[in-house]
Amino acid sequence: MVKGFAAGLLVFLLAAGAFWFWISKTSAQGAKHAAAGPAVKETLHLEGFVVNLADASGECFLRVGVDLGLGRVVAGHDEKNSQSIPTAHIRDVVLRVLTTYQSNELMGAEGKMRLKQQLLEALQAAVPELAVQEVYFTDFLVQR
Repeated sequence: MVKGFAAGLLVFLLAAGAFWFWISKTSAQGAKHAAAGPAVKETLHLEGFVVNLADASGECFLRVGVDLGLGRVVAGHDEKNSQSIPTAHIRDVVLRVLTTYQSNELMGAEGKMRLKQQLLEALQAAVPELAVQEVYFTDFLVQR
């Protein structure tokens, strides 16, 4: 009888531990997702960019496609009616940031992530009404 009780207690403790582990992992993922900010509600496609990079030789180029994840839906936005979006201002901000980089900074994943973060911060400051939440690279080519 004691052996049966000990075995039952062991099974109960193992089940409780597994349940606690599962709950703590799930809540940690939920907290991480909540800390990431509001969900993207709309994606804004920008025409591609081709820029000279800041290399001393002046012969390095970047071709990049950029889409923006917006935290709100832009009223009246579609491919034919983009008057509610300050596209020229957005493109100007993106170009100013892109042309500050050198080709060697953009070759690794860390440099691309730094560029994304800098673009995000610049766009959030310049056009806060768009509520830019994400910057997506849809094309990325560095030519040296």
